[in-house]
Amino acid sequence: MKLVILAGGFGTRLGQKTNYIPKPMVKIGGKPILWHIMKSYSYFGINDFVICLGYKGNIIKDYFTHYDHKNSDFTIDLKDSSINYHNDHDEDWKVTLADTGLNTLKGGRLKRIEKYLDDDINLLTYGDGVADININKLINFHKNQNRIVTISGVHPPARFGEIQVNGNEVTSFEEKAQSSQGLINGGFMVFNKELLNYLSNDKDCDLEFGILESLAEQGQISVYKHKGLWACMDNERDVDYLNNLWNNDKAFWKVWE
Repeated sequence: MKLVILAGGFGTRLGQKTNYIPKPMVKIGGKPILWHIMKSYSYFGINDFVICLGYKGNIIKDYFTHYDHKNSDFTIDLKDSSINYHNDHDEDWKVTLADTGLNTLKGGRLKRIEKYLDDDINLLTYGDGVADININKLINFHKNQNRIVTISGVHPPARFGEIQVNGNEVTSFEEKAQSSQGLINGGFMVFNKELLNYLSNDKDCDLEFGILESLAEQGQISVYKHKGLWACMDNERDVDYLNNLWNNDKAFWKVWE
């Protein structure tokens, strides 16, 4: 079973942060959010990844090509150019980096990496969302539903801080509180390979609009209701929020420790 990560978008709402790097490479605590997502899945035994590249995909390729160099102290012997790395990382990952087009929509990107998928069931997520979701429970839920796709329904954080009141008295302030109403598709999806039959290589082949709408009408989509926490790096305020959580040891998605 592999995890497909959609990492090709322009990330325009992040402003200057994505002028030079793609959105999945924006850092939380010194590591790209892409790394955080992969660490979360790896904790549940998912170590085979297919990353769909587009905008500035060469930056992501460079990161994994020089992964040891970027994540370890090392000694280099200039006489023979040999390198001795001192920090052993525990990422036992296999990463396929696939160019899926600069302007390709999500459905087209997924179809274009079909040749890298061997199993009947695989995982799919976006390159900008984190959660404390139990991936094993998500997979088991999907298998028991007998539908083509399972999406994770999440409660998004409120865009503005909420105040808690008792009558006319303010009792507390909650920054970015998790909304109590309404579910959205937070990524963290599971799909049968049959889904690929509904997609095309065309760059205008979308996923949510059209394909998933049609499958929903056919009763082929399940929702795994995630009752925990979820957040998306959608704008610069989100970047600050996620970094603040990480720096204060409150990163809810850090399930690997």
